[in-house]
Order: sequence, then structure tokens, then C-alpha cells
Amino acid sequence: MLAPASVSDFRALAERRLPKVLFDYVDGGAFQEETLAANVADLKRIGLKQKVLRDVSRIDTSTNVFGSKLALPLILAPVGFGGMMARRAEVQAARAAEKAGIVFALSTVSICSIEEVRAATSTPFWFQLYMMKDRGVVKAILDRAQAAGSTTLLVTVDLAALGTRYRDIRNGMGAQLAGLSLFRMASRFATRPGWILDVGLRGGPLNFGNLSGALKRNSLAAGMAYSSTSFDASFNFKDLAWIRSNWKGPMVLKGVLDPEDAREGIANGADGILVSNHGGRQLDAACSTIAALPRIAEAVGDRTVVLMDGGIRSGQDLTRALALGAKACLAGRPWVYAVAARGQAGVVQMITTMQNELRTTMALIGKTSVAEIDSSVLRPDARQADG
Repeated sequence: MLAPASVSDFRALAERRLPKVLFDYVDGGAFQEETLAANVADLKRIGLKQKVLRDVSRIDTSTNVFGSKLALPLILAPVGFGGMMARRAEVQAARAAEKAGIVFALSTVSICSIEEVRAATSTPFWFQLYMMKDRGVVKAILDRAQAAGSTTLLVTVDLAALGTRYRDIRNGMGAQLAGLSLFRMASRFATRPGWILDVGLRGGPLNFGNLSGALKRNSLAAGMAYSSTSFDASFNFKDLAWIRSNWKGPMVLKGVLDPEDAREGIANGADGILVSNHGGRQLDAACSTIAALPRIAEAVGDRTVVLMDGGIRSGQDLTRALALGAKACLAGRPWVYAVAARGQAGVVQMITTMQNELRTTMALIGKTSVAEIDSSVLRPDARQADG
């Protein structure tokens, strides 16, 4: 392949480069992966009106979310374990986002720590929080994120139980993988020498950088064991007040699919709603995010910022989500495919590709700014996703 032209091209390159266990971890979803597939398929079913003879000689793809100006309505989503896909992948992605003029969001269970990402960048990043049973650990992580200048907090709310992911079970993803020595890892992944050299030999330290204060010995195995037993299943709306008291910036609830939950979240202090089904990795009977988006935007869109993730694979997908009520979208798999395939340059190329796709789509629907994109650009005869 001379040049990746789309996210699907980066996916194909990533599949050839990553060990199967890691590619399946990123690429897969829960159970039979029906919700994972619906995220993509339902977006494709949304048609757009082509318009002609409009002056589209100047097109502005930028937008503003929580005071951050974005070159396009795209945010790189938090991805746990991301640093196993390429050497210090979270740093590479954060630098790429900075160069492209958008925002990167760092996961609680990233390989690179909050401080490492901050040291490598000059613009603020967002932080994603998993609520854990030990509030002292949570507060320490929030304090570190704020000290590093993180501006916006994404609170994951759809992890009352970890989704059953068949691919991960079949591949032995988890403590079994994390417990491998470097020699045994190299033996198991011998067909992927590029990954062994980049990540296995040059990518250290391979541990969960943000969990260092919670672990007696910070290793992949210890981090996985800790996180598998420490997520708080009792986490509820009342706990948002505690987070709010420990976080000064905007707080966004990540993982909302129901309008009633969105309304209650706003009533309990949330500044934004991220319509998300965890990339199809949690409840495999859940609706696609694009199906849930219009109802949530109608319920709370005039009072808060509504974002969406799940299935975003192109600038045209961004257009569809904006038309149905999103202010901007997050995408996780696309940047991971890109960083696994071609490092930081690959992520920059992926973002640029999406921006060019968005610009082309806007020209062909007769819109010159992101703010103009609304339901009027949708084809009335197109079959819309129904959640």
C-alpha cells in the first residue's frame, strides 16, 4: 500500500503489524459484536442531501468545545492499554493531536502516565476517569491530572461490570498475557518482529503509568489484576457530587445512551454528555450511538454539550453526527490503527484525512462552516437509525 487513503487502510496495516491478541483487543467488542457492527452500519445508513451552485470557496471545519478550539470536530478518544500498540503510543497520539489542532484524551489505564504526556506536549489534554473503590486513589489521580493542566474530565459511567469480550478470552488477553517475560513475549509474537523491536524492546516501561500510586509493584500483570477488581460497581449519580468537588473543569459523562440518564446526569452536576456504548465493548444488546444521539440531544442539548463516539470512521461520519445533534465526536480505534501502522505521522495523516473528508462533504452539501450543519442536510428518504 503506497499511501493509506482511509481509516480502513490504517486498520489493514495495523492488523499486519500487531500481534493478533493486541489487534483483537483494539478491534473487537462484546459477545457477538452486534453493537460494535451497528455503530458503523447505522452511520452508513444516514443519507445526506447533495446541494449545488452554492459558494463553498471558503470552508471552515473548526469548532469550539469547552473553550478549546478544534481544527475539526474530532477528539482522540481515551484508549486503555494504548501504549502496547506502538512505542509510547499515547505520547505519539497526543503530539499528533497537538500538531493537527485537536484534543487528545488520556485513559486512566494508559501505559504512558499523565506526567509523561504532559512533558511531551504544550497544549492541554483531556483525562478519562474510571471510578474505583478506593477514593483516595481516585483523588490522587484527579489531582495529578489537574496539576498537569488537564482541562476536561470524561467520567466513564458504563462499567458497572466489564463486558464479556470473546476475542480477548480466546486469545488469553489479560493477566496471562501481562505475565509473560520479554523472552516469552518475543517467542509468542515472533511473526511480528517490527512490534517486538518497537514496543517490546524500545517501548518500556510497559506498565500502567497512572496507577503507580495504587500498586506495590507497577507491572502490567499487577495493573491488570488491580483494575479488574477495583472498578466500583456501586458508583451512582450521587457520587458525581464527590467528583465535582474534586474537579474544577468541565465534567462529561461518558457512556450515556438513555435520555433519562442524560437528564439526571446534568441535574447532578455534569457539564456534558458523551453518547457512547464503549465502542460496542460493554452491552452487546445496546443500540448504536448514532441511534441514541438524536433523543439525547433533544432532551439535554440546549442545556449542555453533547458529544458522541462509536463507529466514527470518516469526515462524512462526523457530518452525520453533527447533523443529529453532536457538537463534536470522539474516535478511539482510528488513532490506534494509525499509530500502530505508522506512529505519530500516521495519526497526523489520519486526522488530516478526516478533515479533508469533512471539507469535501461540506462542499457537496453546501455548507461552509461546522455551525451550519444540522438536520436540514439529511436526506428525508434515507433510513435513519432507530434506537
